[in-house]
Amino acid sequence: MSISSSNGILEDFVSLFYPRYCRGCFNSLVKGEDLLCTQCLLEMPKSYYHLQQDNPFYMKFRGRLPVRHVMTLYKFVKEGRVQQVLHALKYKQQPELGEMLGRVYGQDLLEAQFKSSFDLIVPVPLHISRRRIRGYNQSEEFGKGLSSILEVPCDDTYMMRSSKTETQTHKTKLSRWENVSQIFHVVNAEAIAEKRVLLVDDVVTTGATLEACGRALVGAGCRELSIACIAATQ
Repeated sequence: MSISSSNGILEDFVSLFYPRYCRGCFNSLVKGEDLLCTQCLLEMPKSYYHLQQDNPFYMKFRGRLPVRHVMTLYKFVKEGRVQQVLHALKYKQQPELGEMLGRVYGQDLLEAQFKSSFDLIVPVPLHISRRRIRGYNQSEEFGKGLSSILEVPCDDTYMMRSSKTETQTHKTKLSRWENVSQIFHVVNAEAIAEKRVLLVDDVVTTGATLEACGRALVGAGCRELSIACIAATQ
């Protein structure tokens, strides 16, 4: 049995007896804690990439996409708590985790004077069939949290995914790009034109999906493009 499968069984078991449990470590939450315990919030490795312009995440897009800011809340560590939280957000019907993490990062960006840096938050879209099954777009939930703190509108209706792609998990860098290069389209170019757009997603590895989305936004005439994600691999 894989570690992820074991974690899923443990999570289901814990939820039977401790409805208010931490989604990161499965310990019960105390008064004042919500979704994630204080210990997990302290131990989940923040990247602080918003304080470093030429960070490793930014360098993924250098020469590939004209971007202003490229930022991520956490560093992705395999089998770590960040992965556990992202798994719950994406596959365990817990969209509220995305919004919470958006608020956490929104506060970090607010303190770093980013409040006036963006005009619009655009989530990476899900294909309509996948959204129907899941019931929500985890990237949009993250964007909603950012929106509530930065007071910048978040809208998932400006872009669409024209086809349902295969999972990117086991693909090479080239295969990932070929899988998504032509599937994202801007629906309302007038709403994007001359806007400073913050494109948001949950987790990034090679950056192929974000690059494809970013090219569509730049092609639609956005004045400036920035990217923010919950986590990025090293």
